[in-house]
Amino acid sequence: MLRRVLTYGTVAGAIVGVPLSGLTIAMNGHALTSYGTYIGYTLMLIALSTVFVAIKRHRDEDLGGVIKFWPAFGLGLGISFVAGILYVVAWEAAVAITHSDFAGTYANALIEKEKAKGVTGEALAKFTAGMERFKVQYKNPLYRLPMTFAEIFPVGVLVSLISAGLLRNTRFMPASQRK
Repeated sequence: MLRRVLTYGTVAGAIVGVPLSGLTIAMNGHALTSYGTYIGYTLMLIALSTVFVAIKRHRDEDLGGVIKFWPAFGLGLGISFVAGILYVVAWEAAVAITHSDFAGTYANALIEKEKAKGVTGEALAKFTAGMERFKVQYKNPLYRLPMTFAEIFPVGVLVSLISAGLLRNTRFMPASQRK
């Protein structure tokens, strides 16, 4: 099962990490877009579809078409963990290559958004101070790395829960009978 976790986790990590790095490098120096989040989470869902495939193949090929919820969920979590680690590595590599100030760009974009909403005075000053704290915290890898991991791993947990819940039912997509 470890081999399956590493194989499918690596595939998922590559599916999400390579485009993430490419987009980060290509968009370096450009303003953040509002649809970037949608692109990122869509890539995560596509990548983490490997969880479903891995659980189904493990159930059908290794376990004779039957898997319990917890082993299936554990397999999904393992794959999600490996994919999350590779996601973090891809992000760190892209930021290192571009020498990007993501935290500064992100904080400035959020401050401008608050100004556009009409926030002024003390409320804007408080928000700006919070963004300044964020920029300082983001420079610390002990803050940044877990924060980046926390972007993808909850998606993996959700995909693992759904996949384990569906595939524990032997009637859901049953193993094909080969002759």
